[in-house]
Amino acid sequence: MKLIIHDLAEDTLRRVLPQITAEDMVITDNESIHPCIGCFGCWLKTPGVCIIKDTYGQMGKNIAMCSEMLIISQCVYGSYSPFVKNVLDRSIPYIHPYFTIKNGEMHHRQRYKRDFNLKVIFYGNDITPKEKETAEKLVKANAVNFYSTVESVTFLDSIQEMEALKL
Repeated sequence: MKLIIHDLAEDTLRRVLPQITAEDMVITDNESIHPCIGCFGCWLKTPGVCIIKDTYGQMGKNIAMCSEMLIISQCVYGSYSPFVKNVLDRSIPYIHPYFTIKNGEMHHRQRYKRDFNLKVIFYGNDITPKEKETAEKLVKANAVNFYSTVESVTFLDSIQEMEALKL
């Protein structure tokens, strides 16, 4: 399954990705997501499941089911848009609260024995070289934490440029 997390309007998403199938899971901003409250309930009270009762409570499990994650986000100061960042924050149930050493660094242990490919497309007018550098480092750090492989990080000036790519 492909997991698509995006901040585009629905009609724009359909133009950019016309080949979305029923098997794919699409996470879109329907204005129902609540922010992570940092309570660690997903680690302690309900392991692997967020305690917040909205449609994003199973993000850890959703990620565990995917073979590819595609993130499409406006680049905001070298990071994801607020909605995409919120979805990723709500995804911490994907990992354990316990630590392990990985690549000489301390990271959370993997909850699900599942690896996936990560593709990220950032869009926005006048993304600076420093913002691109910061965003690339962020995606690589996310991949380490998600136990995934970065397949690509792409920067586009506009949604129209994205539509022309025919992803």
